[in-house]
Amino acid sequence: MDGGNQSEGSEFLLLGMSESPEQQQILFWMFLVMYLVTVVGNVLIILAISSDSRLHTPMYFFLANLSFTDLFFVTNTIPKMLVNLQSQNKAISYAGCLTQLYFLVSLVALDNLILAVMAYDRYVAICCPLHYTTAMSPKLCILLLSLCWVLSVLYGLIHTILMTRVTFCGSRKIHYIFCEMYVLLRMACSNIQINHTVLIATGCFIFLIPFGFVIISYVLIIRAILRIPSVSKKYKAFSTCASHLGAVSLFYGTLCMVYLKPLHTFSVKDSVATVMYAVVTPMMNPFIYSLRNKDMHGALGRLLDKHFKRLT
Repeated sequence: MDGGNQSEGSEFLLLGMSESPEQQQILFWMFLVMYLVTVVGNVLIILAISSDSRLHTPMYFFLANLSFTDLFFVTNTIPKMLVNLQSQNKAISYAGCLTQLYFLVSLVALDNLILAVMAYDRYVAICCPLHYTTAMSPKLCILLLSLCWVLSVLYGLIHTILMTRVTFCGSRKIHYIFCEMYVLLRMACSNIQINHTVLIATGCFIFLIPFGFVIISYVLIIRAILRIPSVSKKYKAFSTCASHLGAVSLFYGTLCMVYLKPLHTFSVKDSVATVMYAVVTPMMNPFIYSLRNKDMHGALGRLLDKHFKRLT
């Protein structure tokens, strides 16, 4: 297929992680349960934060947006995957594949940027507590979130537009759970040097710089915590950022498993690692942020209590 007609009537086949009917049934129920848990968990986080005035702080403002991003992220990929697992027709149109790719790339970048902003929020809260209210004003929080969205949208647009220049030939079978950037580039039969170069350049800007910022923030946070004389106050200070640190470790750890390797070495085996960052991470975030968070426990309890009282 030439570059001129690749968007007209062309399709890819999303074969997923297995072509065995028995394994597909197991995968269907596994991903369905994970999807429902992810949706319920993140919706509860959003509702708890929005309905409780005690959680109207910068940290929970960014957490609610992180939950919204995770919710959008899994909805972009898992429903189509569930349909494919139950259907004989596993086709996805060229336009549908690019749409899925755009939201996938944009939302991963947005997740990354929000985590970096949350690291800054924790740095200010622990290292400059007296200036926290003024430093993390509502106006600045909205500005930071808007910047995250703008950069993510542009990042997704750049790579999606570049993908429209790629010519695909040969097999259209994608042994993956969704239209993933590396997989599509490996299927290309045209020159992808520009795509690869831009991917590295923009990836360094969107991912490595924020990751470096997160590392520096936590180095300063740990240094500030170690200077606190009281053991109980040290524990209290660390507990305020432990959830975020856990989410950061899970996000970057799974992302590195997939993308911290040359393009030519990318294979079907990486689909398991992809499931970790595409499905497991969004599912685990609500548990990470609410497991040992008394404020979140209280807000969720009040939310559910209010809901059950309406039913009775």
